[in-house]
Amino acid sequence: MQSGISASQELVSQFSEFLASESHFGLLVTIASEKLQPLQLLTSSPGAAFADNVNSLLKPHVKLNEALYVILRRYPSSPALVGVTYVPDTAPVRQKMLFASTERTLVRELGTEHFRETFFATSPDELTPAGFDKHDAHSAVEAPLTEEERSLGAVRKAEQEAGQGTGTREIHLSQNLATPIAENALDALRELGSGNGPSLVMLKINPQTESVELVPENSNPSSISELLQVISSTEPRFTFYRFIHTHNGEESSPLLFFYTCPASPGTKAIKFRMMYPLMKRAVLAAAEKEADLKPVKRFEVEEVDELSEATVLEELHPKVEVKKAFGRPKRPGR
Repeated sequence: MQSGISASQELVSQFSEFLASESHFGLLVTIASEKLQPLQLLTSSPGAAFADNVNSLLKPHVKLNEALYVILRRYPSSPALVGVTYVPDTAPVRQKMLFASTERTLVRELGTEHFRETFFATSPDELTPAGFDKHDAHSAVEAPLTEEERSLGAVRKAEQEAGQGTGTREIHLSQNLATPIAENALDALRELGSGNGPSLVMLKINPQTESVELVPENSNPSSISELLQVISSTEPRFTFYRFIHTHNGEESSPLLFFYTCPASPGTKAIKFRMMYPLMKRAVLAAAEKEADLKPVKRFEVEEVDELSEATVLEELHPKVEVKKAFGRPKRPGR
């Protein structure tokens, strides 16, 4: 899930114009009126080098407190473009969140096949000839981040808090990314994994600390219908549930995972809708690593009422169609 912002028709048209002529060095894009909008088309002088264009054409548009998308023609062969999401540390918080969460939408709607690389920048120095050289040097020696890791890193930088508090432990999703998870949440997952405790563990993300926390819940639902009544209909949740039930005379207890992310207005909703899908993989990895929990089925929906006991049972026990044997027609005269 992204921020809900999409490319305007004006941007699509200007991007086509940008692609049509190699004299166009860059295209600057912003977010206005809940749309990705073209800001400025940068036209190069004949024979100008990339570094010269960066200094003369791009530099005047890079502000200390204003986020910006920068699309530059950098490579002689296709894909020729580099996309930079410039989100300075001093930009307004809402602007940081919107730009960080919409980067993937921008590239996808304009066409990923046009972009050789994309990256985030947080200071004007990174958008200078020396800054691009430094980026190239780092890219040559560092293990590349996945798109998910880059997006989550940008989200964290956008609203980074000074302290993470106590009682959390970082779960390393990769060498580049770690997610703090509360110890009591890990304990609850282990208890669920042991089979001796409650059948339900619900987790949430604290937007201030960006850590995964346990949702206090004393209920122990015995059916999917009871489970759906205790999952929040207003805030996102990661839910692990041991579904003990009988089907066709046989008892089973599969572990299910539910990711719900209700659509609600406001800045808080934008941040939730961006953070939860990005951190889902970390939660599932922690459950497997710390408690040997491997859900047999995953359900991902926006609204809780999209789920029902019937749909869950249908996923767990799909009906097997019995195909009738093909009856070969008799030959005439027999």
